[in-house]
Amino acid sequence: MSGHDAPDSIIGRAVNEIEETAIAILLGAMTIVTFVNVVLRYGVNSRFGRWFEGVLGVDLPTGLIWGLEATTFLFAWLVLFGVSYAVKVTANLGVDALITVFPPQVRRALALIAAAICVAYAALLMKGAWDYWANFANLPKTTGRWFPTGFEEMRGTSYRGWYEVVDIPMPEMLRWIEPIMNEGEHYEKIPRFIPYFILPFGMALLLFRFLQAAWRIWTGRAESLIVSHEAEDAVEDVAHMNRGD
Repeated sequence: MSGHDAPDSIIGRAVNEIEETAIAILLGAMTIVTFVNVVLRYGVNSRFGRWFEGVLGVDLPTGLIWGLEATTFLFAWLVLFGVSYAVKVTANLGVDALITVFPPQVRRALALIAAAICVAYAALLMKGAWDYWANFANLPKTTGRWFPTGFEEMRGTSYRGWYEVVDIPMPEMLRWIEPIMNEGEHYEKIPRFIPYFILPFGMALLLFRFLQAAWRIWTGRAESLIVSHEAEDAVEDVAHMNRGD
């Protein structure tokens, strides 16, 4: 691992572990749910499946009713984790043909301006994500039009912790949240604030990664937010092939 790619601190290493572990788990979970759903849908409805049901004397399910919704949520989590992770590994693509004609001092200034814009944009996204998620988590939204200036005063009528998803059943191990979020009422499906939590969390990770990138530029360990040059790499690969390297 190069110095540029290495995490900068204990927090950086922790965030890196969270992102990479979550991405691996989400990919695995999506694969398992989709595979099981396909097997149940096409296997149980086949001649062999009907014969197997007769042998067991039971009716097997022909699919996971909640499978599609679960896969959709898992994919959304994967995308939002991937957004911050792409900033970390500098997988973002960009056009720097104009920037490269400037002297190093100007390039650094432009890179800092770009980083500041990205940080401000991530902060706006985080505010909007929190305000949206707070509606389902019995928490106050932020005040302020653009950037948070505080939190709104909560009123009992604004609690929406009872909102549920459509198909995913409520696991028994999560029943402990019912007195906290739903006044003790029974959840049939999982509450929406659980899958929607990725919105503020993912945007917080994105903001952290842009702050990291801005710090690297400020301290001279990076020249810009753009590190991927696929076109140049492709041209160089073709040149090597033509030379027989």
